[in-house]
Amino acid sequence: MEVGGLLGLLVLAADIYAIIKTIGSGASTGAKVIWTLVILILPVLGVIFWFLFGPSERAIAG
Repeated sequence: MEVGGLLGLLVLAADIYAIIKTIGSGASTGAKVIWTLVILILPVLGVIFWFLFGPSERAIAG
């Protein structure tokens, strides 16, 4: 397996995880759609932005 293939697989796994967590969050429907589109259009940067600024579970527990 190539390093590029392994890296691509890790990015795909991170994208899927971020999308699942976003859909299951307590954010509004519009925010969920925007975050999902950002993650799909910018796979690497989208996950980084989601990790830093996306909807968190802490907001749900409140």
